Amino acid sequence: SPRVQVVGGTTEGVCAGDRWWVGGMGFEELLEEVGGFGPFQLRNVALLALPRVLLPLHFLLPVFLAAVPAHRCALPGASANFSHQDSWLEAHLPREPDGTLSSCLRFTHPQALPNTTLWGGGQSPGELEGEPSTVPCPQGWEYDRSEFSSTIATEWDLVCEQKGLNRATSTFFFAGVLVGAVAFGYLSDRFGRRRLLLVAYVSALALGLASAASVSYTMFAITRTLTGAALAGFTIIVMPLELEWLDVGHRTVAGVLSSTFWTGGVMLLALVGYLIRDWRWLLLAVTLPCAPGIGRVEEAHMYLLRCARLNGRPVGEDSLSQEVLSKVAAGERVVRRPSYLDLFRTPRLRYISLCCMVMWFGVNFSYYGPSLELSGLGLNVYHTQLLFGAVELPSKLLVYVSVRHAGRRLTQAGALLGAALALGLRLLVSSEMGSWSIALAVMGKGFSEGAFTTAYLFTSELYPTVLRQTGMGLTALVGRLGGSLAPLAALLDGVWLPLPKLTYGGIALLAACTALLLPETRQAQLPETIQDVERKRCVHRTVSCPVQPSGGRDVHEASPGLSGSGASSPQKFCSKG
Repeated sequence: SPRVQVVGGTTEGVCAGDRWWVGGMGFEELLEEVGGFGPFQLRNVALLALPRVLLPLHFLLPVFLAAVPAHRCALPGASANFSHQDSWLEAHLPREPDGTLSSCLRFTHPQALPNTTLWGGGQSPGELEGEPSTVPCPQGWEYDRSEFSSTIATEWDLVCEQKGLNRATSTFFFAGVLVGAVAFGYLSDRFGRRRLLLVAYVSALALGLASAASVSYTMFAITRTLTGAALAGFTIIVMPLELEWLDVGHRTVAGVLSSTFWTGGVMLLALVGYLIRDWRWLLLAVTLPCAPGIGRVEEAHMYLLRCARLNGRPVGEDSLSQEVLSKVAAGERVVRRPSYLDLFRTPRLRYISLCCMVMWFGVNFSYYGPSLELSGLGLNVYHTQLLFGAVELPSKLLVYVSVRHAGRRLTQAGALLGAALALGLRLLVSSEMGSWSIALAVMGKGFSEGAFTTAYLFTSELYPTVLRQTGMGLTALVGRLGGSLAPLAALLDGVWLPLPKLTYGGIALLAACTALLLPETRQAQLPETIQDVERKRCVHRTVSCPVQPSGGRDVHEASPGLSGSGASSPQKFCSKG
């Protein structure tokens, strides 16, 4: 039976055989009239893919924004040269077990050292025997500003006992992304994508400026959370639009190519962070390019004619007349949109959903955790960020080859297992083996990126057509939860130094094992109904309604048999955000 395709909360057509039909006429038929792939589509993909460069500038910004430089207690009369370690500092600062001077404590009274004269204060007689007493830094901290002139850590002293607040800024941001995805997904269906797209752009710009002008940590945390929510609206509304004007044969290639713009943004962040060392100006630099460029998507007649003209496909006014387009839109009728509960009503679909949720949590957790923790590699943060971005390109190419030959399941599990092994091996490498530590960190980042890229394709092929967008929405929500918790895992080093890496690697290993429990989808026909999933149908793929591996049309699919009131909006899955 034909399937109903819902776009923006309204029914726009049905899928019969291998064609989408809208009001009795297929949109693919209109694309054939005006040219399904040509200069118009290339320009459209470029214009809509370029903004993807801006997303990692915000998502990974805490690498520089919240960086914690070397610091020590502020001491009256101390040398202005932070690196100047003399006996006077030794008299005032205790040493850590590794032999370095403490960053968070100072002696209550200066300690007498051989052949030295203390500049003020004296020892308490009771301290001549036993361990001298120490106190937290009563006069604040002094920071090494050779690498960063200012970060939020130096601005509000988010170090030592307050370092948890510094880590929490990333969690607040990703929590905003999660809430924003739900809110914009629902509101865009009610009020239209064009209006909500404008709201997302303007909100991201205004809130980014407000974050840069924050006068307190509380104000900064609130505005960054809201910025994450606004950028979520940008990702789920804008990104699917890039493939809507492409014919079926070019959508997958365009989706893969446009995903490389995220990688470009990761590398660009290293350059921007290197050039701008003050956190307020850095935040302004990554926010100001968010100027809205919104077209009037409802003017279909004008766009179709422009598409035909740019593609060199002369068409008659009769074939693209307003009357014809009105008939295309006349077939709209309201249907019930599937809810998340539909994913758990039957045994096998419930099994797939639970496995995908665990897998996506691990994918996000193992990607964002190491990506936001670049210290301890022996390189400066700018070189590390550049390497972490550069390794994503070959990773995408390897994934493209692997999913075609080894299959989706083995590629997904292998990428997660590789990330887990790289993190585990880093625990066995001593600090003297700097090059090995760097190589393992870069390999781990490459594997985690490969897992992210594969997850989009693999998950979209596991769910039936009638619930595909809903299933991707659920897994994306769980993935964002993993991204929110990943920065906090770094705080576990206070319990045991290797514990953060063990946590990242352990969750990646769990996700890899879970991926092996899922069925292979390579050369298998995409399931169309829940019954297809329950029957474990695995036959050679035939031509069906298109699915994009790394983002796709902003479509929500439902079957005519699903009737009743709608549920909350399923989330789009077009980007890491």
